[in-house]
Amino acid sequence: MSGYCDFAPGHPLHGPYHDHEYGFPERDEPVLFERLLLEINQAGLSWETMLKKREGFRRAYDGFDVDRVAAYGEADRQRLLADPGIIRNRLKIEAAIHNAQVVRRLRDSHGGFAAWLDAHHPLDKPGWVKLFRRTFRFTGGEITGEFLMSLGYLPGAHRADCPVQARIAPLAPPWMAAAG
Repeated sequence: MSGYCDFAPGHPLHGPYHDHEYGFPERDEPVLFERLLLEINQAGLSWETMLKKREGFRRAYDGFDVDRVAAYGEADRQRLLADPGIIRNRLKIEAAIHNAQVVRRLRDSHGGFAAWLDAHHPLDKPGWVKLFRRTFRFTGGEITGEFLMSLGYLPGAHRADCPVQARIAPLAPPWMAAAG
């Protein structure tokens, strides 16, 4: 996504995300869940919209606490549908709750979300998309690809000559480890 390296630096929202998060390896469950939730909600919208609403999502979804979101009931669904700080789409809200429940099960089956990702790495993008469609809700090709690229499981977050790529390389993101 070389275009992101061209316009994101210096932008008030895209800049910090590009410079400090995008493409960086991550293992923390709430961060992984946040990224998945934001990517799902971005479908049909701009990433800038998601960055603007990020704090609203954090508040609405209890800091991306998987256990709390997995336990959401009808009152929570109604609260989320009425919350102007997030994307009020019933299918995306249902996907968030369902996917939180899936992440909880991944703790038992694989030791956690990050361990599940590691257990299936390296897959190519079509393999990842097939796996995500079988496992999660609302995870098509673009959502899955961006999610994995943003976490370093697939290449392409930054151009090779982007200064951020040079900062990411020593962290050995999974796609680099597989390529090397």
